[in-house]
Amino acid sequence: MAQTDTDALRRELAQLRQEHRDLDVAVEALASTANHDVLQLQRLKKKKLILKDRISVLEDQLHPDIIA
Repeated sequence: MAQTDTDALRRELAQLRQEHRDLDVAVEALASTANHDVLQLQRLKKKKLILKDRISVLEDQLHPDIIA
């Protein structure tokens, strides 16, 4: 993999991790309110899962498991 490709993957990975953390804070804040919107909470959690899956894919591309 070329260095520029690796750098681009690392930048995307950092961005996705930040977005995941931001969503985590939003989910906690929404869940702590008395009259929270259940549908909105489910949407945020689903988006977090999608981000987590994408993060896993990028991590695997950067650090593939090589079985010797």
